[in-house]
Amino acid sequence: MSDIHFPPRELAVMSVLWRLGSATVADVRNAMDDDLAYTSVLSALQTLTEKGYVRHEPEGRAYRYFPAIAADRAGHSAMARIKDAIYQGSAERMFTQLVSDKALGREELERMRALLNERLRDHER
Repeated sequence: MSDIHFPPRELAVMSVLWRLGSATVADVRNAMDDDLAYTSVLSALQTLTEKGYVRHEPEGRAYRYFPAIAADRAGHSAMARIKDAIYQGSAERMFTQLVSDKALGREELERMRALLNERLRDHER
């Protein structure tokens, strides 16, 4: 599971599970923006379970599904693919794009600065 990649529907399902922590098929379906059939959501959850990204436990006559991988881990894999595919492997170019977003507020930019300062201190050690 070193390179994690989700097709759009599976990513939408994982997003719900990460947000809710756990859910039944009906919970996932109700939380999704798309109006998917119950069987489509169930199929996505079964595929994610087979891939090892989701686990489930019996709950009454249904199952409760849980994410088996953290969103941060999936995000790291996705960011690496974006960095390579769009920014030719340059973290600096990708970072420039992120901080150029006019919608970022001062508080978020300050938190980003603090993270950068922390990483710089790590490199000085």
